[in-house]
Amino acid sequence: MIKKWIQKIKNWDNPSEAAEPNHTETPEDSPEAPMVDEPAARQTEAEADRTPTENASAGMNLFNRLKERMSKTRKGFIRQVDQLILGKKEINPELLDELEEVLVTADLGIATVQEIFDKIRDEVKRRELSDPEVLRDRIRTRIMELLEVPAHPIKWQPRPFVILVVGVNGVGKTTTIAKLAHRLDREGKKVLLAAGDTFRAAAIEQLEAWGKKTGIPVIKHLSGSDPSAVAYDAVEAGLKRESDVIIIDTAGRLHTKVNLMEELKKIKRVIAKKIPDAPHEIILVLDATTGQNAISQAKLFKEATGITGIVLTKLDGTAKGGIVVSIAHQMQIPIRFIGIGERMEDLRPFDPTEFAEAIFSKD
Repeated sequence: MIKKWIQKIKNWDNPSEAAEPNHTETPEDSPEAPMVDEPAARQTEAEADRTPTENASAGMNLFNRLKERMSKTRKGFIRQVDQLILGKKEINPELLDELEEVLVTADLGIATVQEIFDKIRDEVKRRELSDPEVLRDRIRTRIMELLEVPAHPIKWQPRPFVILVVGVNGVGKTTTIAKLAHRLDREGKKVLLAAGDTFRAAAIEQLEAWGKKTGIPVIKHLSGSDPSAVAYDAVEAGLKRESDVIIIDTAGRLHTKVNLMEELKKIKRVIAKKIPDAPHEIILVLDATTGQNAISQAKLFKEATGITGIVLTKLDGTAKGGIVVSIAHQMQIPIRFIGIGERMEDLRPFDPTEFAEAIFSKD
């Protein structure tokens, strides 16, 4: 059953091409003079990110919020799993084949589905598993295990802790940066943002707008400037201001463009001139709705930049939340955060157990 999907999967790994930006770089050791967008005054938390409706629901249990936002996934492939198992008296090869197909179409990926069902088939063969109702729990447990990628927690040390954020256009990268900055700010950390996507004036303006909304300063240059110069100046400013965290945005560079990947490497070199072990975290932002294309992006960014963490956005907008499992299993890179909505609080630290429980919940 799995084999028939291999050809289909091959067609998922060809993201559309994008025009290559035309720009002139400045020398690495001669950064341009930075402009700093300093908010005139910090807005209150209520003004910054809550409507009256949101205030009314602010006390909602976080787990229930996750279940609510993951309802498309729960009503998608999880419901199909339940429908296949419902009323079955035994576990037979046909049932396992049908369940495999459901999980493949839910973007878990062929290799991941095989990993799950190889062990299940073995348990069935040894008569350690025979009850279809227990089979559902076994699938949930196997998924939870695959989501558990060994990784050290982010300790936000040393200071300043430098984060480089990468990803292709349209994945929600700049919004993710703003939400992460907001979270850290609320935790009492002094955050500085850098508008390193200099190829699009709109990207600089977007980060500026988020900075004003959250009360977090933004280091910027003119549109078309060398992004590595912005990064250099941001790190220099962060050192002088004794910032706790510096988050550097980058252009939504297409992962198939080798020269643009080289530019990311240049940014890393420039940052390291000021802080030898920086960047301390390189986060790749992926759009969960793009399915298996996200795997292709992750592989190429990993080769080019050595990404250390992943953020999956727009999980509330897809019935194929299995991509989370596929990413964790195939890449063995920790999923640091997931995006489950448009509110500032909807960027959440990823918890494998909580995630599996939320999508398999029956209520």
